[in-house]
Amino acid sequence: MHNTIGLLLAMNSGLAIGLIIGALVVGAAIAALATWLILQYVSKKKSEKKLDDTSKRVDEMLANAEAQCKQLKKEAILESKEQELKRRNEFEQEMKEKRAEQQRIESRLNRQEDLLEKRETEISRKEQSLEAQKNNLQKRAEEVQKTQEQVSRQHELMVAELERVAQLTKEEAKKQLTDEILDETRRDLAVQVRNLEQQAKDEAELNAKNIISLAIQRCASDHASETTVSVVPLPNDDMKARIIGREGRNIRAIENATGIELIIDDTPEVVILSGFDPVRREIARLTLERLIADGRIHPARIEETVEKVTKELDQQIKAAGENAMFEVGIFGLHPEIIKLIGRLKFRTSYGQNVYRHSIEVAQLAGLMAQELGLDVNFAKRAGLLHDIGKAVDHEQEGTHIQIGADLAKKYKENAMIVNAIMAHHGDVEPKTIEAVLVQAADAVSGARPGARRETGSNYVKRLERLEEIASGFAGVDKSYAIQAGREVRVIVKPDQVDDAKALFLAKDIAKKIESELEYPGQIKVNVIREFRSVEYAK
Repeated sequence: MHNTIGLLLAMNSGLAIGLIIGALVVGAAIAALATWLILQYVSKKKSEKKLDDTSKRVDEMLANAEAQCKQLKKEAILESKEQELKRRNEFEQEMKEKRAEQQRIESRLNRQEDLLEKRETEISRKEQSLEAQKNNLQKRAEEVQKTQEQVSRQHELMVAELERVAQLTKEEAKKQLTDEILDETRRDLAVQVRNLEQQAKDEAELNAKNIISLAIQRCASDHASETTVSVVPLPNDDMKARIIGREGRNIRAIENATGIELIIDDTPEVVILSGFDPVRREIARLTLERLIADGRIHPARIEETVEKVTKELDQQIKAAGENAMFEVGIFGLHPEIIKLIGRLKFRTSYGQNVYRHSIEVAQLAGLMAQELGLDVNFAKRAGLLHDIGKAVDHEQEGTHIQIGADLAKKYKENAMIVNAIMAHHGDVEPKTIEAVLVQAADAVSGARPGARRETGSNYVKRLERLEEIASGFAGVDKSYAIQAGREVRVIVKPDQVDDAKALFLAKDIAKKIESELEYPGQIKVNVIREFRSVEYAK
């Protein structure tokens, strides 16, 4: 029973506590809600107050802005009035100036009108005077016409009388007089030309001789003539059989490897090499000499030796080209040009080695250019390259001049160098003085005694052709080629060729020789006119 009562009491106290706690929670919630409502009310009041303040400030700002606008409007109106007044003053000033300028122009035009009126009056007077003069001139012209007609009739009568007396027509007399005047003029002109040419020739020859002789003395190059070696000596005749080999296999191997024909005949202890390419001929010569010295001659050894000699000769050719360049003193040549210069070492022309000839021409041209104050390097370069076409003229169509010019163009040489190459035999006109010096140096190098040689038959044919060309002109009595073909002496008939015609005859013969004959150096044409009067005393 007691337990039951205690339990009930405990349950009532727990409920009471719960009720108390619930009442407390409800009270807190109500308090919080009241607090929030109070805060919302306060915030609303503050916002309304801020809105009132902001509205007041906006009203104040609008009032200030309206006042400023009114002030600015007043200022703008005042400024526009001032500008308008200023522009009005300027316009009035400009109008005053224009009116003054217009008045000045009007006064000037009035003065010009007065002058024009005066000039018009003066022109009228002059026209009247000219009309009177015209009438007078017309009358005089009529009188002159009448006088001229009278003179013409008298002239016709005089001409007819002269024709009757002279027994010649007017055209015949005119032709005879014209011929006499032309002959006399030609004689006078020929005498003057001859005197001027002789004077210029004496001065030019003296200066040229001094320059050329000085250049030759300073050049001091080797004057020995060289020829291409085409004969290989043998130690004995037994070596011929070893060169031929069994069934000719050795000689065929040499010919196939070098492109050179070997001629083995009855000539004792000699093998002749025949081929148009001088480089290949040199390869064959060196190969054969090494095989003979070694003693081992068979196809494999031949091919090995030819290959080795070819490589060595290529190096020698390049070295020879570089030596020529250093000897002359020019630089910047294309590597292929240097090789072509080296190939000239194995090329001859009329028995003269073209390699040494090119170096000599370069040195002579450079020395003469130095004496004349010209471009020495340009003259040397043109002189060294003038015969470059001869290095490959056996491989390409055309003259060595055209081939050389094409090679120079191909390897980007200067256009003036190309012109010097093409002009060194007179095929084209030289454009520079250095090109003329190359011509002179080429002639000096090839014309000196012992420099060149040619076969006897070619020499005789050239002299015969030289005399034939000179004898083909009218008035020539005899012609003789002398000094190994370097001079042709022409004797003319004095009754057919006078002194004036002799001068022109020498020029015509020289031009024909240049166009029809090939020759080294230059040929002097010497025309001789001699008149003899013979009488016998009895």
